[in-house]
Amino acid sequence: MLPLAPEMTAAPEPSSAPARRTLLLGLGNDILTDDGVGLYVVRQLRATLAGCPAIDVRETMEMGLALLDFISGYETVVLVDSIQTGRVAPGVVHELDAAALRQLTGRTPHFVGIGETLALGRHLGLPMPQQVRIFAIEVADPFTLGTALSPALQAALPAIVERVGRALRSLA
Repeated sequence: MLPLAPEMTAAPEPSSAPARRTLLLGLGNDILTDDGVGLYVVRQLRATLAGCPAIDVRETMEMGLALLDFISGYETVVLVDSIQTGRVAPGVVHELDAAALRQLTGRTPHFVGIGETLALGRHLGLPMPQQVRIFAIEVADPFTLGTALSPALQAALPAIVERVGRALRSLA
C-alpha cells in the first residue's frame, strides 16, 4: 500500500467564510409522479421567499453524498422530500430532525445516508449545518413514470407549502 500524500492525511481546515443562514432544499424526481413533491413545494415557495435574503431556495435530484455540495456552509438546512410508509394517508407531513431519521421507516431513496452525509462532512472538516429539519411528505405513488402529482397530493399541496413556509419563517 502506498502512503497517502501529506495533504491527504488530515481533514481540511474548516472554511473561514461566514456560514450562510438557511437553505431550503427540495429533493425528488419530477418524472416519477409523487416522488417530485419536494420539488413542487420549493418551486412554489421560491417566489414567496424571493425577498428573504437569509434563505436560499434550491432543488435537486441528487442524493446521498452528493448533497454535501448543497448543504455545506449553511447554519440551517430544511429538506423537503417524499416518503412512502403506507401507514398514513398521502399528503401527511412527517416533520423531523436529522437525529429522528432512524425512527421513520419508509421507502425513499433520498433519506438514505443523510445522517451519514452530515457525519462525513463534519469528519472532513466541512462547515455542516447545526440544525436540520426534514419534511417527509407521505406519497401514494413515487415509482410510476409521470410528470403530475397524484390527485391526493395535488389536493394537499397548498397546505404542505403553507406548513413548510411557516416553519421557514420561524427559523429565519
